[in-house]
Amino acid sequence: MVDTRYCMEKNHLIMLIAAVVLVAAAAMLVMPSSQTKENTEITVSAAASLTESFTEIEQEFEAQHAEVDVNLNFAGSGSLRMQIEAGAPIDVFASASQKHMDLLEEGDLIDTDTRNNFAENSLVMIVPRSGENKIISLEDLTDSSVTKIAIGNPEVAPVGRYAKGALEEASLWDDVSEKLIYAETVKQVLVYVENGEVDAGFVYMTDAMNSDMDEIEVVAEIPLTTSISYPIATVSSSAEKQASQEFIDYVLSDEGKDIFEKYGFTVTDEN
Repeated sequence: MVDTRYCMEKNHLIMLIAAVVLVAAAAMLVMPSSQTKENTEITVSAAASLTESFTEIEQEFEAQHAEVDVNLNFAGSGSLRMQIEAGAPIDVFASASQKHMDLLEEGDLIDTDTRNNFAENSLVMIVPRSGENKIISLEDLTDSSVTKIAIGNPEVAPVGRYAKGALEEASLWDDVSEKLIYAETVKQVLVYVENGEVDAGFVYMTDAMNSDMDEIEVVAEIPLTTSISYPIATVSSSAEKQASQEFIDYVLSDEGKDIFEKYGFTVTDEN
């Protein structure tokens, strides 16, 4: 004869176990949605000359801010400014030129109270080590043996505007203008010289320092009437103001300054 009481207790136990399993399963379904909150993403547009330093800044910042993902966008400062003016979804802008930041500020496209200068650079003339021309000064660029000189496009790459200003100051612009090969970024100028495609080029000291010195030689530091300073600010249209400000704060921090000095920049306290 079947023990009815035993069957009832067994069925009750089975139902209890099933209920526990269902509750556990439901909890597992609920927990991911409450615990795996999507990270905040910010896009940081930075001058091409900041490639190495900002790549390390991103790594160190994300290590300390696990909830924030930083997407880096490098190009000439003028190109980046035009992207912001066109409404590109950019949160932070770091420029190699005050001019492009000024234009955005005039258009109310950045948050002025977040604007700070964080580093300075210098302009140098470089030549291929394999080159046959003995170029050591700006005046040597006028020699007939020099036929190609790489320079950033002054309209979009501040390094080109600085170089143009230096050549004009030395009254050499008209003499060399037909020899100029325009590049969109300072990195492109560097590649032209490294590959021996030009006789000389103008880059920032930091780009020269972080390049293959077996391929290029720095022959002159170019005097300028204005300093090469880098401003940073949040973009007015950013939907992630807090994370953007946290990134800027890291750039301005002592840790950030150490990284910029590591790559050859001069840090500034103009905050």
